Order: sequence, then structure tokens, then C-alpha cells
Amino acid sequence: MTDVYDLAVIGGGIQGTGVAQAAAAAGYRVILFEQHQLASGTSSRSSKLIHGGLRYLESGQFGLVRKALRERALLLRLAPELVRLVPFYIPLYADTSRRSWQIRAGLSLYAALGNFSREARFTKLDRQAMDKLELKDTASLQAVYQYYDAQTDDSALTRSVMQSAMQLGAELICPARVIQIVAENRQYLVNYEKRGRQETCHCKAVVNAAGPWVNAVLEHVTPTVPKLDIDLVQGTHLVLLQASPKGIYYVEAPQDRRAVFIMPWQGKTMVGTTEKNFTGDPSTTEPGQDEIDYLLEVYRYYFAGNDDISDCFSGLRVLPAGQHNFFHRPRDTVLYQHPDAPGLLSLYGGKLTGYRATAQQVIKSLRPLLPERKVIADTVQLELMPVNEELC
Repeated sequence: MTDVYDLAVIGGGIQGTGVAQAAAAAGYRVILFEQHQLASGTSSRSSKLIHGGLRYLESGQFGLVRKALRERALLLRLAPELVRLVPFYIPLYADTSRRSWQIRAGLSLYAALGNFSREARFTKLDRQAMDKLELKDTASLQAVYQYYDAQTDDSALTRSVMQSAMQLGAELICPARVIQIVAENRQYLVNYEKRGRQETCHCKAVVNAAGPWVNAVLEHVTPTVPKLDIDLVQGTHLVLLQASPKGIYYVEAPQDRRAVFIMPWQGKTMVGTTEKNFTGDPSTTEPGQDEIDYLLEVYRYYFAGNDDISDCFSGLRVLPAGQHNFFHRPRDTVLYQHPDAPGLLSLYGGKLTGYRATAQQVIKSLRPLLPERKVIADTVQLELMPVNEELC
């Protein structure tokens, strides 16, 4: 027996679950395939931040920042138990590359893009407040700016979005491995393996939200569909035994002046992230000793706490291939539909913060190919609650 759906989604990370939620809210019959567990890839290995991306202002990505700040405000309202505001501190010393006026200008633009909301405000700390910070050297501080962004448990947020999608009627098949996607007669045949058995479903459209496996999924499409050229960029985080700091420190790495976050995480201190080119099977990504040493050096430069490592993990970002360094590559999601297969949409890249807006774009792009359905909900209004168990 072959099941019939409006939309099939491949990938149970935050982007895939976001698409499933948006599709189900729009009234479509949707099925999502996840090979392992929800958020088992990049969506459990991020910096755990729901933020506008202050540093992306330097590369002129104003639209991305504006969208992210809008989505941050929305998630603070819809998921108060999962997303919370946290103070961020930017310390400036004599050898910090950016001067006080530059930080003030950047934060002023950040506030403007956030519509000057309460969450977008910033302040410059006075000497008494600077002396109370947890930094190793407060005496040499020339200035510290405080602003607010949000933090989340990325895995928990992904599960919550999938639960919302399922409450709206979406189906989750997990674990399941997609074997083949065949385009025929303006629809798609998806062959997949579930617990050793091969099964099939028909659908009008397919969303490839497999993250770093996005091009691997396209290799299973018949007829062949061209792939975009991408770079996989590994980002590593350390979790140190040092008790959580009282906020998130946004510092410059002394080695190369890259931005690094030192933040609270589950009662400990997390440090990240790196940017390192990755080749090979995405499932084999793991922290390199060079990355571990790099992050420990950053931590020790600013803090004197316990730097014994409790845990470390690596995730992969998908960025457009190019000659520029990773910082200057566009970070917004690319929605790719080849003219020969318009019903097959692949998501390249994407930020945790912007998953809901991306999902809305996906549904808008595919709507002409999908049957008319009655809208049953609006993701702008759907509250997200914690899920206390695995959904698959």
C-alpha cells in the first residue's frame, strides 16, 4: 500500500520540523522522515542562541539581522519556558581590535533593527559594575557594553516544534532512511526504509532539510537534480567544569580576533565556537585537538576558573562555496528549486533563530504546487511547550 501526502520533509532538525509545523498549520498532509533522532545533527550542536547576529552587521547582512531579531521577539513570547533573555557583555581592553565608538555604533544599529524594543536596549557599564564581572582582569578594562539576546536548549526547541506539528496532524517516521526520491507525473515517490522494511509514499512536493547531508539526499533523486556547491564548516564547543557565569561574554580570540562566546550551560561554562573547513561524512565530525586548544586559550586569556573539560562537541554549518573567508559568506538560508524539479525544494544553511520564518518561505514557494487546503493555525500564534520525552 502506498500512502499519499501533500508534502514530505526529509530531516528532523530545527529547519525540517519548522517546515512540518508550517505545512500542518496550513492544512497540508505532511510526513517527516528522520534517519536517527530529532535534532541529532547540527540542531543539537549549536551555540544554543536565539539572537539577531550582532556580528553579521559587519558583513552588511542587515536583512538577516532584522529578520532574526523579529523572530527572537516572537519566540520569547511563544516559548517562554524554552527561550529566555540573557545579558551579554562585550569587554574592551587596550588590545581589543574594535574601539568603544564602534561597539556603540553597532549596538545602536542593532537596537534600531530591533525597533528599539525593551529587549534591544544596551548600556555601557560604570566602573563599579565592571569590577563585579567574572573576568580575570577587570582593572585593565577600558569599557564594557551590556545588551540582551536569548538562549535556548536547541534540542528541546526542536522537539517542541515537532510536537506542535504533530498536534496539527503531521506524521513523524523515525528512525527512517530515505532510499530514493522519484519524480513522475508532477508528483514524487519517496522510498524509505523503516526498521528493515522498505515502504513508499506519494507526495506533491518534497522538502530536503537534511542539513549537512543536503547534497547526499539529492544523490538519491531520479531523474538527477544538480546540486549547489557548498562548504561544510565545523564549529566546536567546549563545556568546562567551571560553574556558569552570570551572563554571556562576547569576546575576541587573542589568536585571530574572531568572536567567541563564553556562556552558561547546564550549570557549567560553555565556550565556542570555531570555524574549520570539513570534508567527508558529516556523521564523523568531532572536535579536533587544535580546536580544543584554541578555545581553551581563549578561555584562559579572559578567565581564571576551572578549565577542566566536561564535554565537547562539533556541528557543521552549510555555507555557499567561495573564496572569501567563512565570516564574509552569507548566513541566510538558500531555498533551492531546480526548474526541472520545482516540487523538490532543498534548504541550504539556515540559522536556529530564523527557522519559523524560513518555514513560511518554504510553504509560500511550494503553495502553487500543492492542493488547496483550509488553514487551521498560524505559527505566529502557536505556543511552544517543553517535551519531556523523545518523540522517536
